[in-house]
Formats: sequence, structure tokens, C-alpha cells
Amino acid sequence: MPIRSLIPACDIELDRFEELVSAIHGMPQVGAFKIGAALGLSHGLPKVVATARRYTDKPLIYDHQKAGTDIPDTAPAFMETLANSGIDAVILFPFTGPVTQSSWTQAAIESGLDVIVGAHMTHQGFLATDNGYITTDATERIYASAALAGVTHFVVPGNQPDVIRRVRDVVSEEQDDPVFYAPGFIAQGGSVSEAASAAGTRWHA
Repeated sequence: MPIRSLIPACDIELDRFEELVSAIHGMPQVGAFKIGAALGLSHGLPKVVATARRYTDKPLIYDHQKAGTDIPDTAPAFMETLANSGIDAVILFPFTGPVTQSSWTQAAIESGLDVIVGAHMTHQGFLATDNGYITTDATERIYASAALAGVTHFVVPGNQPDVIRRVRDVVSEEQDDPVFYAPGFIAQGGSVSEAASAAGTRWHA
């Protein structure tokens, strides 16, 4: 993948997914394709991956929305399913504690999957300071634990540049060259240029 790219979030039907991949797979600006849970669950990941592979060998990222929250013991089977389907990378939001985070991260690595960890979401009402459930300290602990475990790829909210800067500071204590992935544009109001400035050299919208 290039150090900066666009990654389409493919939360669409299979026929539209095929149309999209066939139309833009050759564009150098497109670094990967992100497959959402609805697409994967509706048609099965092997079929979705096979559809993409008719046109491209670019990475396929699976976003289960939100994986990494179940008990530790369920991680190996989940990751084996992704790997056997041909998925290249998985997004984890390990909100349920460090034991689950460690187990799910390790299971992904052992299955040959690249790991992308997120902890801060884009919508209103997420943080405790915004009448949500999750504290800022908890999100930062998740990012810090991921970086300490060797994870170098992170999801950050593209519509919150200040959060991106803070996460960058947190993970840079353990990783010299972190890579960021940012949703939250268009309908969610994020500015690509502002997010790019906050994320630094290596990032994907």
C-alpha cells in the first residue's frame, strides 16, 4: 500500500461492491477495500473476497463493527474464518478489557492477519464526557496497549483532529512510525485536509 491512500468503506450490496471494485481498482490513490459486516454476513466472506479478487490484489480489510469485544476463547475461530476466506487485515475495537485485547490481537497475528486497532469512534454520545459510556482514559489505554503489543496500525476519528493528534502522541511512545486510518468524512463532517495534518505522513482516509 502507498503511505497515503483512499480506502472505500464497502457497506453496500454485492453487485454494487463488484461494480465499485471493477471501476476503481486500478486507481493508484486506492490503497485497499474495507468490507463491512453487512456485506460479509449477507453473502459470506469467501464469496465477497472471490468477487474482489476477480479485479484486484489490493488488501481487503474486514470491519466487523466492532470485533474484539467477546471473550478471549472465541478469537482463534473468528480469525481463522477471516484468514481462510482470504481477508488480509482485521479491525479491532477491544472495548472489553486488556485480556480480550491481547487474545484477539494475538489470534489475528497467528492467523496471518494484519491488525488495525481503534478505540475512539466518530459519533456523538460516545465518550462519557458527551453522555456516553467510554472514558477518554479507556480509549487511550487501548491505543497504548496496542502499541506496546507491537500494533502499528490504528483507527482514529477523521472528524476529530484533536483526538487524532492525541492518539498519535500516545502510540508514538511505543511505535516510531504509526499508520492511521480515519473514517468520519462526508456525512460525518470530517475534513480530509485537517485529518491529514493531524495524522502525519502515514495515513489512509
